[in-house]
Order: sequence, then C-alpha cells, then structure tokens
Amino acid sequence: MTAADAVSRAAPAPAGGDRRRSGYLRYGLGRIGGAVVSLLAVLVTGFFLFRLIPGDPVKTMTGGRPVSAEQLAAYREEFGLDLPLWEQFTDYCGKALTGDLGTSYQFRAPVTEKLGEALGPTLLLTVTAFVLHTALGVLLGTRSAWHHGRTADRLHTGLALTLYSLPSFWLGLLLIVVLSVGVGPVPGLFPTGGMESGAEEGFAHVLDVAHHLVLPVVTLVAVEYGQTLLVTRSALLDEMGSDYLTTARAKGLRDDLVRRRHAVPNALLPTVTLIFVNLGRTVAGVVLVETVFSWPGLGGLFYQALSVPDLPLLQGLFLFFAAAVIILNTVADLLYPLLDPRVGR
Repeated sequence: MTAADAVSRAAPAPAGGDRRRSGYLRYGLGRIGGAVVSLLAVLVTGFFLFRLIPGDPVKTMTGGRPVSAEQLAAYREEFGLDLPLWEQFTDYCGKALTGDLGTSYQFRAPVTEKLGEALGPTLLLTVTAFVLHTALGVLLGTRSAWHHGRTADRLHTGLALTLYSLPSFWLGLLLIVVLSVGVGPVPGLFPTGGMESGAEEGFAHVLDVAHHLVLPVVTLVAVEYGQTLLVTRSALLDEMGSDYLTTARAKGLRDDLVRRRHAVPNALLPTVTLIFVNLGRTVAGVVLVETVFSWPGLGGLFYQALSVPDLPLLQGLFLFFAAAVIILNTVADLLYPLLDPRVGR
C-alpha cells in the first residue's frame, strides 16, 4: 500500500453538515449568478426597448415652440442623441455599471436623484398594501382549507379568483367613481388622487396621507391577496391528509392546536416563497395604480417619462422595477432551502 493510499484511508469522510453547506453554497452561487445575468439582460433590453417608442424627445421638450435647426442640434448634442447608437449604448452601459443612470431630459436632474425623490411614496404604498394582502391571504387561505367545501370556503375562493382576474387600473377607476366621486345616494368619501391636501401639519398631516392612501391600498390588496389565499389553501389541503396530523389528533390535541402548531407551519413553505415573489410583483405592478390615483411615486414618474419620451429616466425606472423583481425572487430562492432542506440538494 502506497503512502497516498494510507492517507486517503485515514482521512475522515466529510461530515453531513459540511456536505449540506457545500451543496447550499453551490445552489446559492448558481442562483446569484443567474440573477446577475438577468440584470445584465435587463440593462441591455431597457436601452433598446424605449428607443422603439415613436417621437422625438427634443421636439417634445420644446413644447411645440418654433425652434431653429441649430437649436435642435444643440439640444441633441447636449443629451448625446447626436452620437451613433452603438456609442450611446456603450456609454450608457459603462455609466450604469458605476451607478450613473444619466440625466433626465425633462427635469434636467440626475435620474438617481429623481428615483430617490419618488421612492418614499412608492414604498409607503407598496409596503402597506403588501403587509395587508399577505396577512389577509394567509388568514383566509388557512380558514378556507380547514373548512374546505363549506359555503365560506366557496365564497372566499370565488371572490379571490374574481378579484385576482381584474385589471388593477379598472378596479381603481371603479373605486374612484363609487367612493370618490359618489354614485346616487353614496357620497364621495375619499380623495380622487394625490398623496396629501397640503394644508395640514403634524398628526393631522399623517391622517391626511392615510386618507389619500385608502383607495390605492384597497385596489392593490384586492387584486393581490387572491394568489396568496389560493396557494396557502392548496398547500394546507395537501398537508391535511398527512399521518402526523392524525397522530396529533389521536393524542387528544384540539383541532385548533393541530392546525396552528402542526399543519399551518408546514403548509406555509410554498407561501413564504410566494410572499417574496409577490413583493416584487407589487413593486412592479404599482405603476398603473399610482397613475390612476395620481400618486407621486415611481409609477407616476414612469408615466411622465413616457410622455416625452425621457429615455434616461425610462431606462432607470425599468432597471429599478426589473431589479426589484429579480432580487426578491433570488432572495426567495435562497431562503427556501433553509426552510426545506430537500430543496437545492
């Protein structure tokens, strides 16, 4: 027997924990690598996509005023629109990779600055709606599954499917007509748009913002909670026939304890992944809702940028929304193996 054989026989086998850690490391690096590739693809797609929009941004910015050819040429040179497309592309990618998303045509300000200004209202709307529709979906999905086949289950499931299929902008317009403008004897109870009236300060200002927040949040919650409800219900129904639940009941545990301590924690594994995916979808889907309710966030900024078209601002917003979805999906992929060790082996 050679010395190498002796060393190989004497070396201990890698522990199970080490194998799991190395397997998770390979799994995580693969997911992160895929996310980086997706972000680069978004960077390239965003540049060419918005150049397909008809219209001349320079002529739009002049507001229809008579402008000489020399002035138009000066504007194009100022914004780099006189350069060949390939040179614009390489310049855009080089700056974007360093965090410079360019200068907005219409606001004459850095795109990152405009994104920062509009991010707060969007986060307020998105996080509020996300927390509410997640809690509502999990609660109603759990109750529907535990009492499946009953009238309440059919009502919850039917309503969730109906609302989930509605376009968010259409539902928002309907809520404005009914609850803001008023229909017949129903008075207008909420503002038609905006984030604040602008006259209040202190706690009165908080109440004013909350008053303006109601209809946009209701719109997002109504459209988004259905998917969480359906996934939670389906996962819990799969768990309800498991042997460990029968054993728990045989030990004398109350039905409520069996549901809360045993069935629901295991059934929530796919729902946890969906929660992160839905957060990304909520951020990306807020564009239409903010536009309908004139909410001064990233969605309203996107609508303003489309009207020019403001190419640097559109590219920056597109990159932000796509990055939010990609990053949150990646976080969900990285968390799932920690909750269920069978994933990522």
